[in-house]
Amino acid sequence: MACGTSDSEKLMAIPISYNIRNLKLRKSLTIMTALGIALTVTTALFIMALLAGLNRAFKTSGNALNVMVLRKGSTSELTGPFPQEDFPVLKTLPGIAKDSHGDPLVSGETVVVIVLPRSDGSGEVNVSVRGMMQDGLELRSGVKLAQGRWFTPGQREVVVSDSIHKRFKHSNVGDTMEFGKGLWTVVGVFDAGGTAYESEIWGDVNQMNSDFNRQGVYSSAYMRATDPVSAQALKNRVSDDQRLKLDGSLETEYYAKQTSSGAVIKFIGLLVAAIMAVGSSFAAMNTMYAAVAYRSREIATLRVIGFSRPSILTSFVFEAVLLSLLGAAVGIVLMLPFNGMTTGTQNQTTFSEVVFSLQMTPAVIGAAVAFAVVMGLFGGIAPAWHAARQNILNALRG
Repeated sequence: MACGTSDSEKLMAIPISYNIRNLKLRKSLTIMTALGIALTVTTALFIMALLAGLNRAFKTSGNALNVMVLRKGSTSELTGPFPQEDFPVLKTLPGIAKDSHGDPLVSGETVVVIVLPRSDGSGEVNVSVRGMMQDGLELRSGVKLAQGRWFTPGQREVVVSDSIHKRFKHSNVGDTMEFGKGLWTVVGVFDAGGTAYESEIWGDVNQMNSDFNRQGVYSSAYMRATDPVSAQALKNRVSDDQRLKLDGSLETEYYAKQTSSGAVIKFIGLLVAAIMAVGSSFAAMNTMYAAVAYRSREIATLRVIGFSRPSILTSFVFEAVLLSLLGAAVGIVLMLPFNGMTTGTQNQTTFSEVVFSLQMTPAVIGAAVAFAVVMGLFGGIAPAWHAARQNILNALRG
């Protein structure tokens, strides 16, 4: 190629194969830098997958047609019961769907917190126990029985979620749990599909109230509306009815508000990821500076044969981004075994453990790749600028 500085030559782009070849030539440095970026991406992925799983557990919980009733001013089912004499009034409100027996599809419920030992012996944890009427099962049609059978009304029987079954002692079908005033028999295991109900144990509401001395009150009530318009109207009727001192909300809205449980995870995770990102960016920067020093004559030769400073700048930045994408790919592969892993954290609203699984969604993976690209850009711009500004004669003499 002839020497020259025409506009067409100044716009010539350095082939991508050139960057790939240079990464291959410096294998050790490339691998070390890519691994540093990979560990940062893995950390970021882990935190984002945790938050995605927690958000999924709450935001996909509930039915958009279910209206949840709490005592006015309460923020959760644990913060204040309401009198049972309000329950017959709730059943008469217009817009309520019928259950399989032709009665209003409404369930009065009680939620308490008990302590259960983990199956791995790592300690004891608060777990939510929900007492419900038989219509409570019909209101949660998305929950499926995985083992055994549902509890019998009036009996000291409970069904546990699949997550509780896997994580805690005495939670197999046929086992007995001791809480309240005595022993309860586990008669079934249910699959809640990753929703917030995966953190609960269910039983008969009257037996629960008796065991925990809560006669005459309910923690909450659930009602199924006939359609979305009726759900909104029913929610407003509950709050506006002067006979009641209750608040209504859509079940989906209630659980969506509980995503604040992930605030601590998010803060700590982002702090750790940010610190690691700075370190990885400096690692990428050192790699690229080493490449500039090693290839000073090569860079000068590129200038002599017609490649412009912008072309060299672009090429070196692109090489840093390639390095980061390689690290991102390794980080994603390292994270794959953890996808779907079940874990738990304390719900700041109910003070009990909420169980959820890590979710490597497309959005999470996309964010991790973008995170890596940003690290590559920050790590590559300064060395690339240095390479593009080199004096050609000095570089050739060196």
